[in-house]
Amino acid sequence: MKRVFVLVTVAAFVGLLPTAAIAEDNKVQAVPFTFVGTAAECAPSPAGSRIVTAAWLGGMGLPDNGGPSATTPGDPHTGLLLSKNGPTADCSSSGARITGVKGMTVDANFQLGFEYRNGGHCGAGAPRFNVVAQLGSAPETFHFVGGCSNDSTPTPAPQDPAQWTRVMFQVTNPAESFPVIPVGSKIISISILYDEGTDTVLASDALGIGLAVIDNIYINGQIITSGPASAGGNKGKDKDKDKDKENGDDNDQGDDD
Repeated sequence: MKRVFVLVTVAAFVGLLPTAAIAEDNKVQAVPFTFVGTAAECAPSPAGSRIVTAAWLGGMGLPDNGGPSATTPGDPHTGLLLSKNGPTADCSSSGARITGVKGMTVDANFQLGFEYRNGGHCGAGAPRFNVVAQLGSAPETFHFVGGCSNDSTPTPAPQDPAQWTRVMFQVTNPAESFPVIPVGSKIISISILYDEGTDTVLASDALGIGLAVIDNIYINGQIITSGPASAGGNKGKDKDKDKDKENGDDNDQGDDD
C-alpha cells in the first residue's frame, strides 16, 4: 500500500485548515534523519554518540485533517519528534530533510516555519532550518534560518492555541536568516536540524529537556503535516543521504553554527 503524505495549501493554513488538500506521494516531504559522526568526521572532537532520534509519530502532533485538537478523536495527530538525549557538543543531530524544494525561487516574501508543542525546546539554534541556495552562477551559500526562538512575532497555533505555538521566518529578514538569502536565489536544499542537547537550558526549558515536537512545517506556501515514520534506528549518518543528490545538503552534522 502506498504511504500517504499530507500536504495542505497555504490558504487552509491561515485558519484551522478546514479544507486541507491531501496530496498522495507529494514531492515536498519532511523525511526524518539522524546523524552520528564518526571519529574522522568529528575530529578534533570525539565521535558522536547514538543519542539522537527523529520520527513522525502518531499521537504526537496536531490533527492531520486541520481541525482543532479537541474535536478530532479519529485523527492520527501525527507530529515530528526531534530529540538529542545528551550534551550539545556531542557530534550528533536529528532532523528532517525537505525533499522536492530544489529550484524554488526566493522572492521578498519567501518564508519557512513550523508549529511546536509548548514545553519542548525552542532555542535560538534549534530547531532551525539549514538552507543551501545559489544566486545566478555564484557559488552556493549556506544559511541558518531560525532557530525556533528567533521569530520576532510568534503566535498561538490556531489548531491548539493553548498548547502549540507557530513560528515563521522570512529568509530576507536579517533578524531571522543568517545571512539573508538574496531575492532571486534558487533553493538547492532545505533541512530542519535539531542539535541542541540537554545542557542547553532556556527560561522556557529550565531542565534541558533536549527534545522538540513540531508539526505543520511551512515551506513557502506548502504545509507538511506528516511523513515517513522514522530515520531508521539511529544507525549513524543518514543512510539515504548520499542517494538524495537533489538536495545537495552537506550540513546536517549540526556543526554549522
